[in-house]
Order: sequence, then structure tokens, then C-alpha cells
Amino acid sequence: MAGSVNKVILIGRLGRDPELKYTPSGAPVVNFSLATDESFKDRNGAQQNRTEWHRIVAWGKLAEICGEYLTKGKQVYIEGSIRSREWEDKQSGTKRTAYEIVAQKMTMLGSKADSERAATAAPGRPATEPSVEPEPPAEPEITDSDIPF
Repeated sequence: MAGSVNKVILIGRLGRDPELKYTPSGAPVVNFSLATDESFKDRNGAQQNRTEWHRIVAWGKLAEICGEYLTKGKQVYIEGSIRSREWEDKQSGTKRTAYEIVAQKMTMLGSKADSERAATAAPGRPATEPSVEPEPPAEPEITDSDIPF
């Protein structure tokens, strides 16, 4: 068993249309922001809402699928890992760190009507979901003989 785990699962809405780019070597990469909401009661019992914004990056075929079918406001399930990037701020010389989610799986959620509304809001985008979503590799079935106790 591994000594550590770096896994993130998010369900949220896109804060902006994805930006699909290609590296100099031709690898597709997409970036977009994802908002997740949390509701809770404060100490006084009043209902509070908090929105967290996540930077999402995807590579390869998944990047192309995200770039083609996702639009601002679309609800998605993202599975991936957290990665940090460090750089030095050119103006202040301060060391900065950014955290992003590297997506390994994406599933579009919501109804077909949601997709059509998103397509209407973003002309030039298809109004239908893709016919084939990336499928995770098949997991082997666990039997009683696999359990060590």
C-alpha cells in the first residue's frame, strides 16, 4: 500500500470558459476555474454560504474534451490531484505559490437543458453532450481471497 495519497474530488460550476492551448511540442492543455459552494450555520445560527475557487488544469485528450464541451456555468465532476507551483514575483521579488488541481477525470453533470442554455450563452459551442466520455480503467473485482484477514 502507498505511503501517501494525493486525490481530490470536486463537484462545482465553471467560473469561465476553458482556455485550450498547445505547448510548443504540441501537447494540449486546458485551464479553467471551478467554484464549489458550502453552506453552514454560524455561531448565531444564521445560514452562511462560502464559495471556494479552484484552478483546474487538464492535459492531453481530456484537455481537448474540456475545451470543446465545457462552458462557463456548466456543472462538472472533477477527479485529480493537487499540485503546487512556485515562482518569484517580478515586482516585489517575493516568493509566491499557487495551487491547482490536475484533472485526471471529468464528467459533465446537469441536464441536457443546462447544456443547451450554456451553448446559447456561448455561440459557436455545441448544444449536445459528447457521445463518448473518457472511461476510467476497469477495476478488478475484489473477492474474499484478496482480503488478508
